[in-house]
Amino acid sequence: MARIGQRSGAAATAMLGLGVYRPERVVTNAEICEVLDSSDEWIRTRSGIRTRRYAGEGETLVAMATRAARGALEASGVGVDEIGTVIVATSTHTQHSPAAAPLVAHELGSRAASFDMSAGCAGFCHALSVGSDLVRSGNASHVLVIGVEMLSRFLDPTDRGTAFIFGDGAGAVVVGQSDEPGIGPVAWGSDGSQSHVIRQEPGCEHVDADHPMAVRMEGTAVFRWAPFAMADVAREAVAEAGLTMSDLDAFIPHQANMRITETLVRNLKLPDGIAIARDIQDSGNTSAASVPLAIEAMLRHGEAKPGDTALLIAFGAGLSYASQVVTLPATAGVSASVAG
Repeated sequence: MARIGQRSGAAATAMLGLGVYRPERVVTNAEICEVLDSSDEWIRTRSGIRTRRYAGEGETLVAMATRAARGALEASGVGVDEIGTVIVATSTHTQHSPAAAPLVAHELGSRAASFDMSAGCAGFCHALSVGSDLVRSGNASHVLVIGVEMLSRFLDPTDRGTAFIFGDGAGAVVVGQSDEPGIGPVAWGSDGSQSHVIRQEPGCEHVDADHPMAVRMEGTAVFRWAPFAMADVAREAVAEAGLTMSDLDAFIPHQANMRITETLVRNLKLPDGIAIARDIQDSGNTSAASVPLAIEAMLRHGEAKPGDTALLIAFGAGLSYASQVVTLPATAGVSASVAG
C-alpha cells in the first residue's frame, strides 16, 4: 500500500501584525434614542456604551475587511503573495455564496484558499485557532484572520434589547511562524441548547429587503451565562498555556457589555494592575470584530504594548465560545478616522 506523505509546519506561531478599520460615522446614544424609547443614562448604565460606529452609505463588509487586512499586512511586513489562507469570521455577510473571504482575497490580489467562519461573537477567536493550526500543520505559511461585522444593517431600531448595543467594524491579524509560542492552545466549545438566546430572525419591518434578518437577543439569559460559565473557560485557556493569572499583562474579552466584563474580571480574580479592555464604550458590540478592535484600542492608548501576554475570550450566538492566551502583535495601518 502506498504511503501518503504529510507536511510539517512551524513549531510555534504568533500574530505578526494587526490592522483595523472603524467606520467614520460615530453614532451617539442620543441619536439611538431618537427612535428607541430609552435614554443616554439608561444605555450607559446597562451597557457602558457611549458611542458606536456605523458603516456609511455604500460601504460594504468586504471593503471594511479589506481595509483591516491591508493594515495587518503592513504591520507584519508580510507580502500578500505569502498568504496561504484567508479566514473571515462574520455573521453579517449577506450571501451564503459566495463567501466574503474569496472576495476579500481578490481585492487584495490573492488567490489563497479562502473561507468564512460563522461562530457569532466568538468567530475571531475560533478563526485565530484554526489559522494557527494551519501554520503549525504546514498547510499555510501565513494565514490572514479577519473579524468583520456590519450589524447596523441587521438591527431593529425599536428593539430595546439590541438597538443600542451593536456597531460595525473590522479587525485582522497575520498569523505566521514564530521563534516563541505566541498563540496558546484554545479552550472552546458550544451549547446548542441555548441557541435561541442570540439569533437572527426574519419579519422585522425596519430591516430592508437586502438585509431581511434582524438580530434578537435575550439579554438577561446572556448575562446569567457569560460572566460565570466563561470564567471556567478562561481558566482552562490559561492553564493549557502553562501559565497563571499573575503571568498576564492584559485581559481582552469580547466587548459584549461592560457589566459582563466587570463581573468576569471579579470572578477570575485577576491580579491588580492588569490592563482590561473596555473598547465597548466607544465601539459598542461589534461581534466577531470586537476582540481585534479592542486589542488595537489598548495598543493605541498605551494600555498595553506589543509583546505583552494577553488572555482573549469571546462568546456569543451558538452559544459558542473560545479562549486563548496570546502575545500581542504590532499594529499599523489604522484608518485615519480613528487617529487620536
